[in-house]
Amino acid sequence: QAAAAGLPAEVADDEPGALVALAYPDRIARARGKAGEFLLANGRGAFVDPADRLAREPFLAVAEIAGGGASARIVLSAPITPAGIEAVAGHHIENVEEVVFDRAARALRARRLRRLGALVLAQQPLAVPADEASAAVLARGVAAIIDSLPWTKGQQQLRGRVAFLRRAEGEPWPDLTDEALARDVEDWLAPHIVGVTGLAGIDAGHLDAALRSLVPWELMRRLDAEAPTHFEAPTGSRIPVDYGGEEGPSIALRVQELFGLDRHPTLAGGRVPLILELLSPAHRPIQITRDLPGFWRGSWAGVRADLRGRYPKHPWPEDPISAAPTTRAKPRGT
Repeated sequence: QAAAAGLPAEVADDEPGALVALAYPDRIARARGKAGEFLLANGRGAFVDPADRLAREPFLAVAEIAGGGASARIVLSAPITPAGIEAVAGHHIENVEEVVFDRAARALRARRLRRLGALVLAQQPLAVPADEASAAVLARGVAAIIDSLPWTKGQQQLRGRVAFLRRAEGEPWPDLTDEALARDVEDWLAPHIVGVTGLAGIDAGHLDAALRSLVPWELMRRLDAEAPTHFEAPTGSRIPVDYGGEEGPSIALRVQELFGLDRHPTLAGGRVPLILELLSPAHRPIQITRDLPGFWRGSWAGVRADLRGRYPKHPWPEDPISAAPTTRAKPRGT
């Protein structure tokens, strides 16, 4: 019977599993995980009792299975060697090359496989090709760990600035949240990381180019005007704007640096007030406001009385709108 099936004599004599595989080629199985657990060429999982002598065989040809799903039990089977598999199913075996993302290493791995259906019969490591396809695999791999990318403070602020204007206007400002970037990662990141083989190889330069590709030039011009990176105080100090707060964009600076300012600073073309966290000379919070002129006219008198007592060497004018902004204490003798 074996000879009639075309099996070599040495296989026919020594491989009862080969005869089983002739009848059920999709039930050739390879051991995986714990002793007794097997994966079949058809993609199903099945098991034999761990105490069974066949439980530690690397390959089986399965004749009978009972049950289904994760509880499928191998009832009748025989061992089969790689040579037997080649003899019975060689014409179904594929040689393929693949690039995959290794989650543990956070890097790409390339390999050449000999594969029979769902079974990997043999594999050989390869160098990762420096091409667009590999870049796409890496991009998909890091999609689940967008927050682990080496974002700089400036890039995070850029995302926050765009998000602020998107909340204020909607389209055409792009969605740069983690969720949106993960969803479209092949489009915005992959073209900029060709030749990179792992998360460790993605640097701030890659991310900067990729992010800016999402914000067209005309929007970038508006971004700088309507959601600037810094607020320039009347003293000339440049204070970075925090766009990450839930209440809206904000800055923190000493209240004395705003003397003489009779209008509240705004963003988004004047539509959104900049939240001001006013600080004492010791950089302690004293007030948060979205209406600086109202603060000068209202609670400033009480704040001034308190600050004069705690910081007598600093100027505390009754009318801060007419006073000169300063970063210094009063000159000696005044």
